Amino acid sequence: EDRFDIVVASEVMAIFCLAATLSELKQRLGNILIGYSTDGTPRYASELNAHGAMTALLKEAIKPNLVQTLENNPAFVHGGPFANIAHGCNSVIATKMALKLSDYVVTEAGFGADLGAEKFINIKCRKAGIRPDLAVVVATVKALKYHGGINVPDLAAENLSALELGLTNLRKHLHNLQNEFGLECVVAINHFIQDSDAEIALIKDAVETMGATAVLARHWAQGGAGAELLAQTVVEKLQQSSKCELLYSDNETLWNKISAVATRLYGANEIVADKKVLNKLGEFQSLHGDLPICMAKTPYSFSSDPTLRGAPEQHVITIRDVRLSRGAGFIVVLCGDVMTMPGLPKIPAAERIDIDDNGVISGLF
Repeated sequence: EDRFDIVVASEVMAIFCLAATLSELKQRLGNILIGYSTDGTPRYASELNAHGAMTALLKEAIKPNLVQTLENNPAFVHGGPFANIAHGCNSVIATKMALKLSDYVVTEAGFGADLGAEKFINIKCRKAGIRPDLAVVVATVKALKYHGGINVPDLAAENLSALELGLTNLRKHLHNLQNEFGLECVVAINHFIQDSDAEIALIKDAVETMGATAVLARHWAQGGAGAELLAQTVVEKLQQSSKCELLYSDNETLWNKISAVATRLYGANEIVADKKVLNKLGEFQSLHGDLPICMAKTPYSFSSDPTLRGAPEQHVITIRDVRLSRGAGFIVVLCGDVMTMPGLPKIPAAERIDIDDNGVISGLF
């Protein structure tokens, strides 16, 4: 039996992003677990002599893509594992190359800080031997009001009471980055035209009480000019000392690593798994107990239940399955009903896209 995974969740994508050289890429591809023999012995891609051909297919792809923004600023776009179902970081090669070429490097860690930032630090930084000096947390008024209980159709209207409730979500993210990882934080309030001055002021006050700095970023409307203050603030904050710490050590048990993420970052008070999952985890522990863990869960909540908004506490994280990504070098822990092959919408976006005789494309937004 096997399964389908979306490309961004595949082990090959993770390997591609974590390998530093062609030879390491080939070694990691060879370490992919492809199945078991009838006596239960694990078998790997290298035993089929497939890893050389696999590496040849990626010979050009391993080179980072240098692109430019609409305002002609350089950026590397290289690799794309989703942070909700995979490790969520661009390639180590691109990041290290950027660090060689620039005074400041900003790297995106997808989805919320409970997913993207956690995996960026505990997986990518651990493997690459790098550490961030600062965390920029992006927040929007609409998202915080959603976490305060307002449904999507009503998010545009000013609602300070809902915003106050939703700020528990932002406070939890800041607490995690500041207290669990030891990072200085800047909160970028991603401004949209429907945001009121009172709502912006409420967020700024809440952020300042947490010991962080909040900056209104107007790049949605003004492009780079609208983010100048954010950039200046980040540079200033980088002058302060900040030492990023890993959440757990390599020699802790896999169960303790899962527990550290679930209890300290997600706010859970319990982790549950059936006997089959526990047995698999025990097998992985005996051979691969030193590996980090990659939590796959909903991006809509700190919990494994997408309906729990804000910053839920005393909740239960249910582990449905664990999978070994030996080539990538981590254990994937599937929580709740998260899928690694997400379904498409009933009406694909492609049906809205068209082009006229003059070559003008419509339906992209």
